[in-house]
Amino acid sequence: MPRRSDARQKMIDAARGLIRERGLNATAISDVLERSGAPKGSVYFHFPGGKAQLAVEAAASHAHQQVRMIDEFAAESSSAAELIGWYVDAGRDGMLASDFSRGCGLAPLVTEGPHDLEEVAGTSRRGFTEMVDRVAFHFVAFGIDRAAARSLADAVVAGVEGAMITARAFRSTSPWDAVKAALLAYEKTIR
Repeated sequence: MPRRSDARQKMIDAARGLIRERGLNATAISDVLERSGAPKGSVYFHFPGGKAQLAVEAAASHAHQQVRMIDEFAAESSSAAELIGWYVDAGRDGMLASDFSRGCGLAPLVTEGPHDLEEVAGTSRRGFTEMVDRVAFHFVAFGIDRAAARSLADAVVAGVEGAMITARAFRSTSPWDAVKAALLAYEKTIR
């Protein structure tokens, strides 16, 4: 039996990485092919919707990876404060590991994506919703009431997104440290 090609997943992974580094508009299909090592003809075979479809699938993959991380960090935590610490620290550590070159895999769909394509807008909206919902779910499991958990989860995701952008601009981890301190202070007020 012939071995199934992993070209599709490699292209999704390459697109996710490039979009995080360069943004949506600066990511070309040719760059995705080069980074993934996939044959040129495989693009429209796997992604008949072209770059928009590839971007949507890369963003969805990024959101799913974030949800898995949130679940892993929650499993290692015994409180909402610990989960916040794990999640913010992971963002900061990833930023340092990329030498301040890696951003979010969803944000470029919001800021650069074609606003008339509901699939693109919907993917980013669903991705952020899944992340916020998952963080809120774990906060409730740690004993925070639902409304406060949702508010804190919104602040966590928004804070991480803001820290990611400003840390890249400043080439400094100070935004991560400030966001972590602010989120932990907020968490104390709602326990």
